Amino acid sequence: MAHVARAAARRAHPSRAAARHRLSDRRTLPLRSADLDPEDLISLRRPRRRRPPADLEREDPFVPAFEEPDWSTWLQAVHGPEPFPEWVITDLGAVDTDLGVLKTGKEADVFLIERAVPGDPDSAALLAAKRYRDTDHRNFQRDAGYLEGRTVRRSRDQRAMASRSRYGRQVLAGQWAAVEFNALSELWSHGVPVPYPVQVDGSEVLMEFIGQGRTAAPRLAQVRTDPDQLADYYEQIANAMRALAANGQAHGDLSPYNLLVDDHRVVLIDLPQVVDVVSNPNGMEFLRRDCRNVCTWFTGRGYSCDPEELFAELVGEAFSRF
Repeated sequence: MAHVARAAARRAHPSRAAARHRLSDRRTLPLRSADLDPEDLISLRRPRRRRPPADLEREDPFVPAFEEPDWSTWLQAVHGPEPFPEWVITDLGAVDTDLGVLKTGKEADVFLIERAVPGDPDSAALLAAKRYRDTDHRNFQRDAGYLEGRTVRRSRDQRAMASRSRYGRQVLAGQWAAVEFNALSELWSHGVPVPYPVQVDGSEVLMEFIGQGRTAAPRLAQVRTDPDQLADYYEQIANAMRALAANGQAHGDLSPYNLLVDDHRVVLIDLPQVVDVVSNPNGMEFLRRDCRNVCTWFTGRGYSCDPEELFAELVGEAFSRF
């Protein structure tokens, strides 16, 4: 009986030799690593997904990288006075393209911007973008006199401005932009020859570009004039100063360098220093200096004018409101 039990056990658990014999009967060779080439062993392994080489992950230098367009900031900005001029682009699908620097100044830089709707050649306008720097990056440090009489709604902002903290300097930069935008809006509405203010967003003011094509209009100091033109230019400037005074304001930094001449039309620019001649203790002095700067330039070119006479006339305009 013992030999019967051993035979049953062998049938239940065949030996390795028997197993190889049965595989050979089915013409299937036993899988032994000794009989295989190492290359065959590698090929029989389950293929693994490999990361591409590092060079393939880098950007192709010959394929331009995708850049998100600079979409119009019209939606998030404060807009100029209505009705908007026909050339103002209000389409939110418009793209702003920076075309270069027009001017670098003491407190801000001015850039030429094209706002256009892609695919629509009739929906495009050139704008001047004035971007104010904070006080750490400005060359103009004599701003205390201009700030007299100005306040902000939030007391925290007022304290920060007074202490010139980092936040306060940012508030100041935004305030300069807001002051110029508000002055342009008010004066443009009163018919004063200033660029139309399109929008203000933070410390950037977008305004009408004054010039022909993509060439900015020259400053008055750069224009060659004859006596008749001098008389006409002086009258235009005096009328603009009268309109400012009638509104209780003085430019504050008027000179031949911030007066543009566009096809014989004089346009006032650079108005962040505009001052209230009544509420600002320095207002009258700023007004007198504006008169002196203008008359000095015209007198030097052969057109005689009296700065004190002009000043007296403008003071009368300013106080005629009361």
